[in-house]
Amino acid sequence: MPYSYDDQNIFAKILRGEIPNKTVLETEHSLAFEDIAPQAPVHVLVIPKGAYVSFDDFAQNARPEEIVDYTRAIGEVCKMTGVSLGDGNDGFRMISNAGIDGIQEVPHLHVHVVGGRSLGRILPKVG
Repeated sequence: MPYSYDDQNIFAKILRGEIPNKTVLETEHSLAFEDIAPQAPVHVLVIPKGAYVSFDDFAQNARPEEIVDYTRAIGEVCKMTGVSLGDGNDGFRMISNAGIDGIQEVPHLHVHVVGGRSLGRILPKVG
């Protein structure tokens, strides 16, 4: 089944300027903005500007320049927000939910960059 992108999702509306956001970083192919309900001191969403539903859609269908831009935008957000390990900080979590089983709430690829405190385990340790 092909990916079905809903151009009325909230992130598409943000990209079109119909809904305001607190921009952290904007590049040619990506937009990063503060989450409206942060779960940690740092909670930034990073989205590609293209119409991609999930990471697998993006990885299979995005142009190389979009992939490079998006990847580097995520790295720059980590640096800008003070969670980058390369700058001697304690780290962060990147979360990207996909589909119904992944509890994806907005059908537009997005990565949550979350940090600024210890986040605990996302899943219980098995074994």
